[in-house]
Amino acid sequence: MSERVKKDLRSMGIDDMTALLKELGQPAFRAKQLFGWVHEKQVQHIDDMHNLGKGLLAQLNEQCEITAMQLERKQVSKDGTEKFLFQLADGNYIECVLMRYRGDMSKQRNTLCISSQVGCAMGCTFCATGQGGFVRNLTAGEIVSQVYAVNHQLIEEGDTLPVGNVVLMGMGEPMLNLDNVLKAVALLNDPQGQQISIRRMTVSTCGVVPQMKAFADKKLDMVLAVSLHAPNDALRSGVMPVNNRYPLHELMDACRYYQKQTRNRITFEYALIAGFNDQPEHVAQLKALLKGLDCHLNIIPVNPVANTAQFSRPDRKQVAAFVKALQNAGLNASVREEKGTDIDGACGQLRGKVTGKQ
Repeated sequence: MSERVKKDLRSMGIDDMTALLKELGQPAFRAKQLFGWVHEKQVQHIDDMHNLGKGLLAQLNEQCEITAMQLERKQVSKDGTEKFLFQLADGNYIECVLMRYRGDMSKQRNTLCISSQVGCAMGCTFCATGQGGFVRNLTAGEIVSQVYAVNHQLIEEGDTLPVGNVVLMGMGEPMLNLDNVLKAVALLNDPQGQQISIRRMTVSTCGVVPQMKAFADKKLDMVLAVSLHAPNDALRSGVMPVNNRYPLHELMDACRYYQKQTRNRITFEYALIAGFNDQPEHVAQLKALLKGLDCHLNIIPVNPVANTAQFSRPDRKQVAAFVKALQNAGLNASVREEKGTDIDGACGQLRGKVTGKQ
């Protein structure tokens, strides 16, 4: 006889918890208390919820659990960026990266880049995660648990500022786990939980067109970041297999549809590779490709990972010249502030070393 699978409390919203407590014969008001313990106080053990009564705690322990996530390794960059490798209950590994911004008081924030899948099926050739292949989707509870686990780390370090910005740009393609991603976003945004503004959350995609349109129909005030990385189909298909399925004209149609539905500006991520996508003709192609879109180009000097020796990083002068050329062409572009390059900061690098897949 197989062991009964317990329900994960961190994957539950208030409606789920209300239904659960009704099944357990408990009063409805307990749902709000339970939600507060799980998503506001971010408790790690059911028995820590001390005002629920012994009877309910016993029922919860019997039927439910709180996502287990074990810190396997932490690396700290000289710039203060921290990379976490967590082991999940089934033995798989995921990563997230904490970026601390310490400008004036109004700009102080902790931003966490989190994962949506174990591995990734998209196979982008310059990405460490793609080299390891796809394993499975994360649950909503495993997605939010990255934020909660890092918040516990911040408290231990004496940092009074919790994670206030969330970027779904870690391991995996969020659009291929859209239901769980959107549930996690709703949980993090909930006024009874972490209250992270929807405008302070970013979801990325390498261009899965049908899911992009489904996401657009939600009309959420989130930032959409599209991994572009090349200005024409020939170049893009060479580094991003998804382009064979959804070529650039379909991707741009999806971007325009998203903009029509939400009126939000789109960010295009563009990994700059020396001699590959950094030439004057590429500036002209980008100008034509992005015509009519309200967008920003985030230029990211490529971060070479194992087995990608063919991708060389342009020097600072080349990067600056390319960005200047984009701006002169009327495009909104800037170089993304880099963090954590000395601690395997790119997605999947640390997991690849631990699992031997890099």
